[in-house]
Amino acid sequence: MDFLALAKDRYSVRKLDSREVEKEKLDSILQAARLAPTACNNQPVHLFVVQTPEAMAKLGTCTPYLFDAPVAIIVCANAEEEWVRPFDQDRSGVVDAAIVGTHIHLQVACCGLGTTWVGYFDPAKLVAEFQIPQNLTPIAIFPIGYPAAEAQPSPMHTQRKTLEEMITYL
Repeated sequence: MDFLALAKDRYSVRKLDSREVEKEKLDSILQAARLAPTACNNQPVHLFVVQTPEAMAKLGTCTPYLFDAPVAIIVCANAEEEWVRPFDQDRSGVVDAAIVGTHIHLQVACCGLGTTWVGYFDPAKLVAEFQIPQNLTPIAIFPIGYPAAEAQPSPMHTQRKTLEEMITYL
């Protein structure tokens, strides 16, 4: 698929059916995450694949936004591995995790699946429920599944700023 077509057509899917996601598709999503660029290629990210009904139920206590997904990926930044910019000590972990999340989001769409970027979750509860190590900070959750028959983009999906509003040429 043409990248611009993919970027235009993919949307945040908020209604998923409970059909199982094939291992091959999940593996390709995880490979896309692994191949994401990160600062200095430090790869300061760790992923938790939530796939059992029990684990999904636990995840449901941390966020109401799972949309009946059969599987989810929790993306965490690893503070011990992130690059630190020497001028101001800005840390790359959150940005690197966001890049990985974008790769996940786009590969999900390439696989004919749906997801949405979930940032609404209780981080302390998530850390406690899944015993996430202290050096890892949860950044996003991606519930993944097949779009339900009635799934459709949000009415705001096609509302985009013009290039003139977004760009300054220097």
